[in-house]
Amino acid sequence: MADSYDASSVPPEMLEHYGSGYESQRLFQGASQIELARTQELITRYAPPPPAIVFDIGGGPGVYACWLAQQGYEVHLIDATPLHVEQARQASLLQPDAPIAEIEVGDARDVNRAGTSVDIVLLLGPMYHLTERADRLAALREAYRILKPGGILFAAAISRFTSALDGLRQALFDDPTFAPIVERDLTDGQHRNPTSHPSYFTTAFFHHPQELEAEVKESGFLYDKTLPVEGPLWLSQYAVDNFNDPERRERFLALMRRIEQEPSLLGAAAHLLAIAHRAQQ
Repeated sequence: MADSYDASSVPPEMLEHYGSGYESQRLFQGASQIELARTQELITRYAPPPPAIVFDIGGGPGVYACWLAQQGYEVHLIDATPLHVEQARQASLLQPDAPIAEIEVGDARDVNRAGTSVDIVLLLGPMYHLTERADRLAALREAYRILKPGGILFAAAISRFTSALDGLRQALFDDPTFAPIVERDLTDGQHRNPTSHPSYFTTAFFHHPQELEAEVKESGFLYDKTLPVEGPLWLSQYAVDNFNDPERRERFLALMRRIEQEPSLLGAAAHLLAIAHRAQQ
């Protein structure tokens, strides 16, 4: 754990939002299953093979860290939420033949790791939980610092248009408190939930795709691309309801591979994944 980490820097509403522990199961349910499958597919496609060293910054309860450890990677995880760190430890114990190498509470903006020492950095949560641009750039620069020359970054963001589309998907606009949330998201990306409704998420920043690209580039990376994670699949109840059917699942994923490079559809995804490299020296 970085010596400078201060648990009070985590907004209390974020701790409250994740306090139920639901995040450990979220990716195995509903539309989030598409997020999991696509993120795994994209990491597998672009990451160097094991045994490479992965630093999972903001790794939550360890879903991706455990999966990568099972693939033969050496995985280190930090997260700002103590509950998630404990859940990650418990998940790692359930796979004793492929444990996560290191699990600590930590801050994405100040990582306790030597420079140029890892092959892959995952930033699959910090980019939307750090609402200030300066903090996001600090996290990206820490990722850059610890990556070896040629190392790869996977940085996830929530799309600027997610709340609007989710409101249509789930009929949330029937609640008069929801429209002002969407309006602010569309105006400046600053997502706030003044209600106690858990489906309205917690304090966050929602990126326009071009903003995500700009932040990655400003942090020193060689930017490769931004890809949609779920694309429009998450908006289709047909896709969500049938995603566990192997034949249909493959058809859905094949469709995503076909349209993932189409820039006009990028904002329709709930999550974006920026892929970038540290330059070879």
